[in-house]
Amino acid sequence: MQTPTKQTLTLTEFLALPNEDITYELVEGEAVPKMSPKRFHSRLTATLFLLLNEWNQTQKSQGEVGIEWAITLKRKGKDWCPVPDLLYISHERLQSVPFEDTACTIPPELVIEIISPDQCFSNLSEKAVDYLNAGVNRVWIIDSKVKKVTVFYPDSPPQTKSNDDNLADDTLPNLTITPQQIFTLAGLVPLRGSQKSKVKSQKYY
Repeated sequence: MQTPTKQTLTLTEFLALPNEDITYELVEGEAVPKMSPKRFHSRLTATLFLLLNEWNQTQKSQGEVGIEWAITLKRKGKDWCPVPDLLYISHERLQSVPFEDTACTIPPELVIEIISPDQCFSNLSEKAVDYLNAGVNRVWIIDSKVKKVTVFYPDSPPQTKSNDDNLADDTLPNLTITPQQIFTLAGLVPLRGSQKSKVKSQKYY
């Protein structure tokens, strides 16, 4: 797809654009290219998917963990179609989502955005607030530089988690993982000696 000109697109027009290598998000009626993920970003995406999917498999009513699954939402009263790095949507909400190869039409419980080298925390913080205002329950911003996870809530200030802080949350029952586990499994925290076998055998759910 050629880079879209700056013309106002409707949601229907945006979703009808041909699929190409570049991922676009609909923002203020424009197709805005998303940052291309780099190595650390890719490792964190894979690690988070594995951890969340393992936890999801233990749930009585399984939901779905998605990688770059577009969502149709509202932002400042206008159609908005962001493409989060990962999302989790419960079985209850999935029941109203047709099983089709289309954007998700329901706000998920969890959205995860990983900071790319060319992005800044403040911009993603604003995006996190937009997600919450659109009906998403939790937003995680993952920062590989400082090895921290900031959790955004709709009814309380964000909290920054690091090391062995637990990311347990009533919105995600029985999920007990920590930033340390995420960054270690992604290979972004060096391991020494016996730590390697300990991490391989450890369960995160």
